[in-house]
Amino acid sequence: MIQAVERALNILDLFDEYETELKITEISDRMGLHKSTVHSLLKTLQVHGYIDQNPENGKYKLGLKLFERGNLVIHNLDLRTISRKYLLDLTVKTGLTVNLVILDGNEGVYIDKIEGTSGIVAYSRIGRRVPIHSSAVGKALVAYKHRDDIEKILKGYEFGIQTENTITNGPDFLKELEKVRSEGYAIDNQENEPGVRCVAVPVRNHTGQVIAAVSMSTPVSSFGEDPLEKVLPLLKEAADEISQKLGFGILRK
Repeated sequence: MIQAVERALNILDLFDEYETELKITEISDRMGLHKSTVHSLLKTLQVHGYIDQNPENGKYKLGLKLFERGNLVIHNLDLRTISRKYLLDLTVKTGLTVNLVILDGNEGVYIDKIEGTSGIVAYSRIGRRVPIHSSAVGKALVAYKHRDDIEKILKGYEFGIQTENTITNGPDFLKELEKVRSEGYAIDNQENEPGVRCVAVPVRNHTGQVIAAVSMSTPVSSFGEDPLEKVLPLLKEAADEISQKLGFGILRK
């Protein structure tokens, strides 16, 4: 790898929704690099629009070029384009927050979200990553993979404790995946975010491979006693229609 490029990318990774602006000394400390080296990297990124500097406090923040490039990636995702109307329809029918998530390594990544009216679910946002063991989408994305692939995904995997309901070990997670395959859907019962429940179903491509998961999430207080009876059929229908648009089933006819 080219060291300067790697360092520049690592600087960009320091910023998130909690750390939107950083001083050069903070970046230097976290990178373990001298301030002069960090300054040169920041100036290069700034010239190209990937880093900006707040004139009021001198702190650095992500530049609009990242927004521009990120939108190019998103708009080139046929999956997101095809799925959009079905996600909107689900939100209109249920009032729940609807998410579209793909697998990247051993994490899920939100590539679309439609906010519901029944309450704000703070965790999910486009571009955010989610653990596979504590989320309904993560379970749905992994459950249908070959056993060897699941073992590779879980090799060295850390079962971080998100809430008191979080699955904390491999054997229990594998049992949960068996349940997902048997029932055709996955549940996150306050396992990733306290007070939030989520149900997810898989989306398949023309080869039958699970390439995404569609989920509905809402605060527990808005979910009712038995939410699946009403929302699950709608969620499955939407996922099936998205899958068909992606070519699933065509080769089998």
